[in-house]
Amino acid sequence: MVAKRRRVDGGFLGAERILKELADGPPRKRIGLSVEGRVPARAGATLMDGEAEVGIVTSGGFGPTVGAPIAMGYVAPGKATPGTALDALVRGRRLPAVVTALPFVPQKTKRKGLS
Repeated sequence: MVAKRRRVDGGFLGAERILKELADGPPRKRIGLSVEGRVPARAGATLMDGEAEVGIVTSGGFGPTVGAPIAMGYVAPGKATPGTALDALVRGRRLPAVVTALPFVPQKTKRKGLS
């Protein structure tokens, strides 16, 4: 959090970068991925849109609750819309993947004291 006065005045460590991102938006966004097939996309896999590199996988594995491989990663903001088709480069092969809303499984429990 940056106080309103600090957003106007600046003068703190990292102010130039933080104020630029507040004005222009972040350079990348965190996404969830549903990977087709049985091979998971692991950390470090490159995310591709056609021949363009658009992001990277930060973590991935088999999701037992969803019964399929899932992953998270970072992509350019224009590619972060749920339903966007991408490819993950895994061991030299392209695996089809779809940007999915997070969390992968909606929370069904309610915490005590909250409505």
